Amino acid sequence: MASYSVISKVLLILLTTSIATALPDTKPVPGQINSNSVLVALLDSHYTELAELVEKALLLQTLEEAVGLHNITIFAPRNDALERNLDPLFKSFLLEPRNLKSLQTLLLFHILPRRVSSPQWPSLSRHHRTLSNDHIHLTVDTSATSLRLKVDSAEIIRPDDVVRPDGIIHGIERLLIPRSVQEDFNRRRSLRSISAVLPEGAPEVDPRTNRLKKPAPPVPAGAPPVLPIYSAMSPGPSLAPAPAPGPGGPRHHFNGEAQVKDFIHTLLHYGGYNEMADILVNLTSLATEMGRLVSEGYVLTVLAPNDEAMAKLTTDQLSEPGAPEQIVYYHIIPEYQTEESMYNAVRRFGKVKYDSLRFPHKVLAQEADGSVKFGHGEGSAYLFDPDIYTDGRISVQGIDGVLFPAEETPATEIKPAAPVVKKIAKSRRGKLMEVACKMMGSRFTSCQ
Repeated sequence: MASYSVISKVLLILLTTSIATALPDTKPVPGQINSNSVLVALLDSHYTELAELVEKALLLQTLEEAVGLHNITIFAPRNDALERNLDPLFKSFLLEPRNLKSLQTLLLFHILPRRVSSPQWPSLSRHHRTLSNDHIHLTVDTSATSLRLKVDSAEIIRPDDVVRPDGIIHGIERLLIPRSVQEDFNRRRSLRSISAVLPEGAPEVDPRTNRLKKPAPPVPAGAPPVLPIYSAMSPGPSLAPAPAPGPGGPRHHFNGEAQVKDFIHTLLHYGGYNEMADILVNLTSLATEMGRLVSEGYVLTVLAPNDEAMAKLTTDQLSEPGAPEQIVYYHIIPEYQTEESMYNAVRRFGKVKYDSLRFPHKVLAQEADGSVKFGHGEGSAYLFDPDIYTDGRISVQGIDGVLFPAEETPATEIKPAAPVVKKIAKSRRGKLMEVACKMMGSRFTSCQ
């Protein structure tokens, strides 16, 4: 009997071992996921920007292996945080192929290798290690009326948004950036600015001295522009349907747009200059161009006709292409002049010609009746409302007429010259020859 019991125990052990080896392994195999996985839900969810970054970072296989080993928790930023609220330079840095490691670190920083649901939040410890081996902090803000869950400095706006057997997704308000990625971005940005080579032209030789010309000294901050204002102006209506940006400079020490907006508001509040403001803002885009010129460092004086003068303009004068722009250009002087400076100039010199933005036409100014008179003859205008707006960059002077350039005088007609009649002059004999002929008679041929 004893031998029978021993044999039966041996047979039972062998049968159990064979059954165990025949059954398939029930442990999860890394790299295999089903259709109900949290990764599939992430790719099909409304977090499309994050899903695209995961694919570009080549992290699908890594995440499949993580899901096969344990549950995961994903903190997914909303699409707006990745589309509009993210710094464009930082986004381009992440998408560069050489920065793939930084992109992978950034995305793995949003994933925990464990399942954390919102009810578990208050009872959990604050520090948690992510798949990027960095730590994030889970906190609960109890100062508000309702509990606010936060991960680092980002608030959870969609807790438990996607729940699956192998993981969970929480929606957060903005992107989480680990310190290592931020330091890498700052290092690359500083290296780019240090290693950037400024483009320089070929050296120029002075033909007089046969030596290299010295480079121009640097322009101090706030100094007047080197280029004339005509080089910085936008193309005219004959070249483009609307003014296009002119050559801009890297230094904007003045907020020209705000100054132009301020002087237009001053015109409207002053009263009587609504038509001029309407032309600058609505009929043309000259207000934008004036703001850009002032930002570049140029100064302007605007001779603004009042509404009564603008009402006298005919349809023919405004219907030509670019006519409103040309009219306003002739009323803008590329200098900073006030009523006092212009009156002192015309009193001292009698007549002064100011440059205008309508090159090459000039605006004539002269003294008349104790004031300043602009223009020629019947098309002249008086300084009517002095110093409506003066801020050191833009000066606005109100006038009571619309100015037009003087008509160019036609060239004088050249009359055809009369035909030249060739006359043969008679030879005149000298006084001494006449006396000799009288004494000698007319026997010589020279006396005949």
